[in-house]
Amino acid sequence: MGYSQIDLHIGEGIATLTLNRPEKMNAFTGTMMNEIIDAMDRTDADDSVRAVIFTGAGERAFCAGADLTPQDGRAVFSSGEPVSDLSDPRVRDGGGLLTLRLYQSKKPLISACNGAAVGVGVTMQLPMDMRLASDNARYGFVFARRGIVPEACSSWFLPKIVGINQALEWCMTGRIFGAEEALKAGLVRSVHPQGELIDAARGLAREIAENTSAVSVAMTRAMLWRVPSGDHPMAAHKVDSRAIYRLSKGADAKEGVQSFLEKRPPAFPLRVSEDMPDFYPWWGGEPPYE
Repeated sequence: MGYSQIDLHIGEGIATLTLNRPEKMNAFTGTMMNEIIDAMDRTDADDSVRAVIFTGAGERAFCAGADLTPQDGRAVFSSGEPVSDLSDPRVRDGGGLLTLRLYQSKKPLISACNGAAVGVGVTMQLPMDMRLASDNARYGFVFARRGIVPEACSSWFLPKIVGINQALEWCMTGRIFGAEEALKAGLVRSVHPQGELIDAARGLAREIAENTSAVSVAMTRAMLWRVPSGDHPMAAHKVDSRAIYRLSKGADAKEGVQSFLEKRPPAFPLRVSEDMPDFYPWWGGEPPYE
């Protein structure tokens, strides 16, 4: 699939997905949503990809939120068709469709936020596993200032990342805040000069690609995102036990031990596309939309 609003580059085990509407500060549209989802399908299916970096084209913005111009805005907020039943499948938030797909990724996701990230520009980063910012990055959960509410499943993601108090403050005030405040609150893990941001993100991606088992990382991502929602650590114990049992008998575990003993870099043979444990996904897939 050729893309019109994103770029996807794959090389050296790393996929770099660039939101590519610099003339619009990479504003989000329905087309962009579909293209990112398609790119995620491709990176999940490509065993050469060990991590995915997201960034924005240009130096002004990662994504300045939803494109509110008439030709694009209708596709962002709703289908544009009136409905009487709010359980109608047409009543779907485009940002939420995107973040649900990001949540399902089998590959680690790294955000390199290179400028303004407002509305969906910041909420789309919440299901990413590591978030880095340039020193000129600015964030805003501005929904209350637009007469709407937080979207893209951010009412689920944001409190898990920064805590309920900080999430409430940012969403209720709708104010814009900078990279240092985002760092202090734990929204991002590090702040970098603009020119060093992508190198820092690639360094993280290479650390994963060069040292870890792809199957182990995919399982770890699924476990850490899903298990904490259980009511008791027994839920974690059940998943841990099955995962350790299955993976410890596999070729990657053998290689991990052997490479450690031989003091050499590992060459893990298993592939995410065909070698995930037989009980994956243990949670039964995505719940239906009702």
